[in-house]
Amino acid sequence: MGRRWQWHAVAALGVVLCAAAAADQGLSPAGGAAAPEEVGAVRHLTHESDVNSYHHVWPPMRFGWRIVVGSLIGFFGAAFGSVGGVGGGGIFVPMLALILGFDPKSSTAMSKCMIMGAAISTVYYNLKLKHPTLDMPLIDYDLALLIQPMLMLGVSIGVIFNVIFPDWLVTALLIILFLVTSTKAFLKGVETWKKETTKKREAAKRLEQTCQEPEHATTIQTTPGAAAEAKTPSAEATSVLKNVYWKEFGLLAFVWVAFLVLQIAKNYTASCSALYWVLNSLQIPVAVSVSMYEAHGLMSGKRVLSSKGSQQSTLKPRQLLVYCLFGILAGLVGGLLGLGGGFIMGPLFLELGIPPQVSSATATFAMMFSSSMSVVEYYLLRRFPVPYAAYFAAVAFIAAIIGQHVVRRLINWLGRASLIIFILASMIFISALSLGGVGISDIVHKMEWHQYMGFEDLCKYGA
Repeated sequence: MGRRWQWHAVAALGVVLCAAAAADQGLSPAGGAAAPEEVGAVRHLTHESDVNSYHHVWPPMRFGWRIVVGSLIGFFGAAFGSVGGVGGGGIFVPMLALILGFDPKSSTAMSKCMIMGAAISTVYYNLKLKHPTLDMPLIDYDLALLIQPMLMLGVSIGVIFNVIFPDWLVTALLIILFLVTSTKAFLKGVETWKKETTKKREAAKRLEQTCQEPEHATTIQTTPGAAAEAKTPSAEATSVLKNVYWKEFGLLAFVWVAFLVLQIAKNYTASCSALYWVLNSLQIPVAVSVSMYEAHGLMSGKRVLSSKGSQQSTLKPRQLLVYCLFGILAGLVGGLLGLGGGFIMGPLFLELGIPPQVSSATATFAMMFSSSMSVVEYYLLRRFPVPYAAYFAAVAFIAAIIGQHVVRRLINWLGRASLIIFILASMIFISALSLGGVGISDIVHKMEWHQYMGFEDLCKYGA
């Protein structure tokens, strides 16, 4: 516990350093006042129709205090982000823009590289683990197959809204949403902590009663709950090849490739042209067909959400519709705010009754597909310097493995899976402070320059 609070203190120090750098640099990557042509750091403009108006700012890769502080913040952000299943983009973007000096669009692209690095290592780590109480993989492939296609569809819609919505509205939505979700996640953590405490007390009472009865001195009967506390399936590692549902994995890979091809093709079309809207519309049948395939299996009973165990046999159409709508909503918010869907999926899975370990693992598994697609697209658009991106992706990769290993050992030692929920809530709250602060400061600078702060024309900027 002491180490966990120390890590929180370091993360908080990183936010303070970001704020100090913002005050020192005036939120301008070059160290001066923000120019009228600059885009807000919170905005996530995935595409830009007028390429000549975008001038990236890539600082030289030299060893110094900036790269040291940035590496530390990135390390702890990736470690905690991977555990909470949120990726850490709310920490990476301000760090890259304010500490290292990247321009906002390059910061977003570099952040996706770090999220991808952390997600890949976390998924590999989780592939070898079992469900905390059931003899099933830790990652719920059926849940991912149901929600992930709709999540990616929602991201595409959210990116369009991001281009249209003004910065002040995006920042306000970000702060409100993050504060609400962090509060709900914290309350869920408190609730889970109380349930864990009750189970521990009951297990202690049963153990005390059996020890006091002489006839049970040699053969102690343990309940399934006590046995689960003694050794949980998630503590056992198994073969990666045996722990992967290859059919579901292949369908998710198909959605990834289809969306990537459509996104790349869209980059070579004129905004708002007929072909532009056709390519956008083709994402709908791809996402809906795969989600409907999974939904049919869940309705007929051929498939079940393994993470819910025996709590359900078949799902009703209304329940499946709600799940898919939540997936679209998570992606829409993620695309609108320029972040991964983990900030929405994590709290959502917890509300659906998914165990914290499974919630974090499944959200990270879904983020691996969305973040890697963004990285490929950003690479083709030349939005980030490859050496810098490779370095910070490696930092995030290593940090995620260490974070997963340390927290899993803490959970097995303390018997408190609620630690994951508290880390999730803390990451969302810190992201609200960092991204919200950057967004507010950028709006103030725009007001000083008397820039236009209304809704934008999609056909002018593209998405």
